[in-house]
Amino acid sequence: MSLPNTERPDLPEYMTWEELEQLPEEVAEQIELWDGRVVWLRRGPSEHRAFTRRLTNAFERCARKTMSERPEHSWRVEGETNVFLEAGGKSNFLTPDFLVFRCLGTPFQDIRATDVLLVGEVLSPSNTQTDMEAKKGRYAGAGIPWYWEVTLAQAKSAIATVRAYALETGHGRLPEGVHPLRTANYILAGEWTPTDEKGIGIDFPFPIHIPWTELEY
Repeated sequence: MSLPNTERPDLPEYMTWEELEQLPEEVAEQIELWDGRVVWLRRGPSEHRAFTRRLTNAFERCARKTMSERPEHSWRVEGETNVFLEAGGKSNFLTPDFLVFRCLGTPFQDIRATDVLLVGEVLSPSNTQTDMEAKKGRYAGAGIPWYWEVTLAQAKSAIATVRAYALETGHGRLPEGVHPLRTANYILAGEWTPTDEKGIGIDFPFPIHIPWTELEY
């Protein structure tokens, strides 16, 4: 997530959603709550926001196309919106860079993980692999079916790699006595780079076909 350069105040290690709401908006929008623990979002370069916007627009185009052909589906595509990971409460949430979720019955409702089909993160140089693996694990633990990860190029304003991960619904065979660290995990289901002339293409959770020209900066 790309955020303005706002000085971080001295906050407690743990907060409730109600306490978070009392902070200035420019501070609160820089924070996620992981089971109540304050996690500051890393700031990204301007390219981060630009490519997040392009990806969000591309996913919305694909979703709208499917909905026009199959009106029984009703989805929304948004960027940088809180996803609450539990059925109740608001002190455990993440803020993906872009997401697809089922249209809710009335406006201004909280988005719960059970409503979400897909979340995506645009990785900037400031994002560490450890941070992203931890966040990916929380998305998986919440049961979100698809996770996308977009890596930006180091030396130019461009996307280097796009990866699509599907939620694993059952564990593979492990040696006797070995148990998985997490109850759910993502498996790489698609990977694309700008050398793929046909662009990005996968048919799940709905047909997603994005030419690279649509993502150029």
